Amino acid sequence: MTEVVAALLCRENRFLICQRPPHKKRGLLWEFVGGKLEAGESQAEALIRECREELGIEIKVGKKYMELTHIYPDITINLILFQGEIIQGEPQLLEHKDFRWITVEEIPEYTFCPADKEILSRLMEFGLQGS
Repeated sequence: MTEVVAALLCRENRFLICQRPPHKKRGLLWEFVGGKLEAGESQAEALIRECREELGIEIKVGKKYMELTHIYPDITINLILFQGEIIQGEPQLLEHKDFRWITVEEIPEYTFCPADKEILSRLMEFGLQGS
């Protein structure tokens, strides 16, 4: 099983989503910023590194929002979503095709990676304040 960390970054009642590059598996689907842990990294270290590499931002990792396991045809992941806060920089497109700050009400307008479905349901039920 592959351990994956992701960040729920919020700003003014919106949260950040990123569109995967077209050449990657699940290309053009939307997701939370993050990625796989590298050998010897803590979850927080991996998330900080991924945000720096993918968006050019520095974040502070907060509490765990949700953890789940998802089985894709090519990989099984244990996905841990943390609350996070941008402490330096503005997101840049270093890895993704696009990114957006969206409201919970806008979730149905985007096609997300299947692993995020449970997280999105929780966000739609409880909102960002329930996070």
